[in-house]
Amino acid sequence: MTSTFFGLETAKRGMNTQQSALYVTGQNISNANTDGYSRQTVNITHTEPYPPVGMNRPQLPGQMGTGSKIADISRVRDAFLDQQYRGQNNQLGYWSTKADALSQMEQIMNEPSDDGLSATMGQLSQALQDLSVHPEDEGARSVVLNRAQAVAETFHYLSNSLSEIQDNLGNKLQVSLKDINSILKQINDLNNQIAKVEPNGYVPNDLYDDRDRLVDQLSMYVNIKVTRGPTSPSASPIAEGPYKIEILDASNKSVGTLVDSDGYYQLGFKSGEGPESDNPTEKMISGFTLEKQGNIDFDVASFSQGSLKGLVESYGYVGTNGSSGIYPDMLDKLNKLALTFAQKFNDIHSSGTDLNGNAGSNNFFIFASSGNSADYAKNIELNSSITTSMIAASSSATKEPGNGQNAIKLANFQNEDLSTNGSNMINKGTIGSFYAGVIGSLGVDAQQANRLTANSSNLKESVDQNRQSVSSVSLDEEMVNMIKFQQAYNASARNITIVDEMLDKIINGLGTGGR
Repeated sequence: MTSTFFGLETAKRGMNTQQSALYVTGQNISNANTDGYSRQTVNITHTEPYPPVGMNRPQLPGQMGTGSKIADISRVRDAFLDQQYRGQNNQLGYWSTKADALSQMEQIMNEPSDDGLSATMGQLSQALQDLSVHPEDEGARSVVLNRAQAVAETFHYLSNSLSEIQDNLGNKLQVSLKDINSILKQINDLNNQIAKVEPNGYVPNDLYDDRDRLVDQLSMYVNIKVTRGPTSPSASPIAEGPYKIEILDASNKSVGTLVDSDGYYQLGFKSGEGPESDNPTEKMISGFTLEKQGNIDFDVASFSQGSLKGLVESYGYVGTNGSSGIYPDMLDKLNKLALTFAQKFNDIHSSGTDLNGNAGSNNFFIFASSGNSADYAKNIELNSSITTSMIAASSSATKEPGNGQNAIKLANFQNEDLSTNGSNMINKGTIGSFYAGVIGSLGVDAQQANRLTANSSNLKESVDQNRQSVSSVSLDEEMVNMIKFQQAYNASARNITIVDEMLDKIINGLGTGGR
């Protein structure tokens, strides 16, 4: 026989359950526009039936339900979609970083245009052709010197601008490392908070959301693998536990741990390397180190994707095949071009005769000795001692009015065969074809980076839409749930009213016949 007040307890449990469900619905509605918030659901289950199994159980036709309760409050999240999103975010970070670096380089090189190096060399060639027609003309000779000075200044501008952008990339690298380490610290702090909450049987959904949001940000910088650590024996079955985050290489093998249940590592440059180094020869990056109790070093090649690798490849690094990088490679090509141009021009000039009947100077272009001697583009200069009369426009060994044959040779400097040049010079093709190839490769690389950035962005948005369709709050759906829980709550309250009327009849209406 059940208790006289059995129905009241059942209805009360129903009211409490539906009330809690309404509170969770309100939480979802309140956070409909909160970035990174995952929709939460109430998992309702029945309470233990009456009577329980036992030797002294009452003899009833069957067990009767005792109401409902909240089993747990879980967030709606798809781990597979999270993994897909972070993979696409990682690729987008890599290609967008490279696309930005190449875009800045294209703006500096400014080809084709009327102000680029190609146009400036073309103007010098045209001035020399004009001089070949009027080799004694003082005005034509002045124009040649002005055009030669413009070529040297254009080399200076390109070299200085590229070096400035490279330094900016180095600063961005340092800022990125600080951001990464800040994210790692925050994830570790959240791991610690979660580890304190879960053993009490609670499921800290809001902390889970904050941690996943940080992991999404981290995935843009480096390729990572996220695994859930062990939970406390007293934790809820749906508790997620601490995160362990590892860096993956191109073959998706772990090369180091960033965060685990024991703490987190600080990511930094190898000792004495990177943009912060005082030694210019050590500014090329060969690898990184994870600093904790001991240091774990790994090479740049260990990175597979991510904006950190894009920055390293743009700034410059030391790999298995020597130094490389978008900006170091371009500066190297520009230096080779400047050295080859100066030496070829000087060789042709020295084979001619000036207005005074003297052999042409072999130092028409010189290189300043200040700074790095290999920075030919930055150090190339027009010899200040060269005057208009010293331009060797004639091919004759003696003064020969009207002879401008050597000026014609000088005008064709871009078409000189370079196959016999030294190791620091261009040793293939011509100056014109080499520079055209450099600009062509830059355009192809920039086009590829822009295309893959657009593709990665589209794929990321597609995955994000799928993820949002699962995890984000739908106000229409929440309104339906709110009405559903409200009606269930009202029905439970009405049930209490009915039971109350029954009890009133029993208590106040029965046993009054003898009064």
